[in-house]
Amino acid sequence: MAGEEEKGEGRGFKVEDRRRFSPETGEPRETAGKGGSSESVSEGAQSGGPEENQRASRQELPEIDFSTFVISLSTQALMHLGEIPNPLTGKVESDFAVAKQMIDIIGLLRQKTRGNLDPREEKLMDDVLYDLRMRYVGSLKKG
Repeated sequence: MAGEEEKGEGRGFKVEDRRRFSPETGEPRETAGKGGSSESVSEGAQSGGPEENQRASRQELPEIDFSTFVISLSTQALMHLGEIPNPLTGKVESDFAVAKQMIDIIGLLRQKTRGNLDPREEKLMDDVLYDLRMRYVGSLKKG
């Protein structure tokens, strides 16, 4: 362990303020190398990237309502049934236990919201549940 500490001893890190605006005045900064290298741009994207990407993706998301919520749950069920690829891996994967759980969650929502939905939402719930249940049974027979 002492050897590891000795190796890391001459190493340090450099802190560079890459904000485009001055924190004191709010005015745009003059940058030394306006055309900056692509290397520094990619480093900046990596260091602050996830937070900025999350903020950008939050701004692009549609407004959530009951119908979009139900559709998102059904999309997850379809993914677990192996009907559509996993967006993270790009691969078609199936997990019937999770698919059944997603279908049961939608069924539970249908039961608990009965009488509180408008006719379009009721039809959506009925159609989604019927379709997913038929696909689930078909997937069990196949595999």
